[in-house]
Amino acid sequence: MKKIDQIAEKILSHKNLEEKIHHWKKENKSIVFTNGCFDILHYGHIHFLSQAKDLGDILIVGLNSTNSVQRLKGKNRPINDEKTRAFVLASLAFIDAIIFFDEDTPLELIKKIQPHILVKGGDYKAEEIVGYPEVKKNKGEVKILSFIEGYSTSKIEAKIKKG
Repeated sequence: MKKIDQIAEKILSHKNLEEKIHHWKKENKSIVFTNGCFDILHYGHIHFLSQAKDLGDILIVGLNSTNSVQRLKGKNRPINDEKTRAFVLASLAFIDAIIFFDEDTPLELIKKIQPHILVKGGDYKAEEIVGYPEVKKNKGEVKILSFIEGYSTSKIEAKIKKG
């Protein structure tokens, strides 16, 4: 199988996601879930996502659709299209699956996946994270990982605009 096909296999439909989750849970794999726009991938993202993977066996990334990103960040975003963002993430060895969501939050995905560990980056309080009650109800954990100072897509975008 070609490498590009192996990368593409990580980008799942919702139906394929259900099959994979069933398989992984049957094998007693611990599932970690996080989400984001991941528009321009940078060191901060790599650090965060690799730390998330270290928390369990399987890392699933919920990726905001273009419509979702535009509602959250404005009409000039995302900078990269859905396919590019998905393939860049899927090419990372430590990511096991990518799944798009069109809503403003990944709540429905979290309910479907029922991850063992829900991870977000930043300075949230765990109780404020979308999906916290659902994950805790299923005896899962919610973890917050620190961002690496100085790395953000918004800062990169501002730097580009300055010229």
